[in-house]
Amino acid sequence: MNQAALFSYEQAFSRNSGWITGDEQTRLRGKRVAIGGMGGAGGIHLLTLARLGIGAFHIADFDTFDTPNFNRQAGAMVSTLGQAKTSVMARMALDINPEIDIRTFDRGVTPENIDAFLDGVDLYVDGLDFFAFSARELVFPALAQRRIPAIIAAPVGMGASLLNFMPGGMAFEDYFRWQGCSEEEKAIRFLIGLTPALLQRTYLMDPSSTDLKTQKVPSTAIGSELCAGVAATEALKILLGRGNVIAAPRGVHFDAYRNKLVRTWRPWGNDNPLQRLAIIIAKRQLKIK
Repeated sequence: MNQAALFSYEQAFSRNSGWITGDEQTRLRGKRVAIGGMGGAGGIHLLTLARLGIGAFHIADFDTFDTPNFNRQAGAMVSTLGQAKTSVMARMALDINPEIDIRTFDRGVTPENIDAFLDGVDLYVDGLDFFAFSARELVFPALAQRRIPAIIAAPVGMGASLLNFMPGGMAFEDYFRWQGCSEEEKAIRFLIGLTPALLQRTYLMDPSSTDLKTQKVPSTAIGSELCAGVAATEALKILLGRGNVIAAPRGVHFDAYRNKLVRTWRPWGNDNPLQRLAIIIAKRQLKIK
């Protein structure tokens, strides 16, 4: 017998009941979420949202799975080596819910497909590679133009940082302020903007593991798993219109290693005096002009 024929949406997500009403579960079933990137963050974002009962997804990534992905990426296994991340993750999501409407963009997000990628989307969740600056510079203005809310829940060390960008609120470009910056300075501004509290800085055991020039940063599955829970919670609140949604320039950073939760507020984003000082110090430490 076809196993998919045994699937029942109502039974599969019945244990959400209590935290989510029956009417809310029906509404989630009708929502469409776009996720840029299917790597360390994006892949586990997809699976967590699929288990929440979201009914439709657009997923984008141009890469294939490789051995260095094993430490953190949900779809990275010996059996998937060399396979397209979008194809693998789509199969995994459909194995959770065979009724999902999932559309794959295996060239990543490009100027040619951005309209299709965001067509009919209720929410965007960022799972792009840390260094995918040009993709973010394409996606976030398009989101603002279409008034689509966006979540960045990023794995940082053994923790997760959260920034939401809501329609009518502070724009991504106004928060991170990348205009006229080199790729290395964009990386610094992205890191400082995501984690103003810098909770992770005290337990990095090998600073040489971070090299912005070669686009090398350390990672853990711990951070990826944590940020997926954070992103899914924010997605639930945004899609159902309930709960307190904190939006940029306010953010949250939780670090499991240090058992700390910090709520951050940086008016003017990276143009805030505290942020500007942190950026100057980071540039000096990394010898970036």
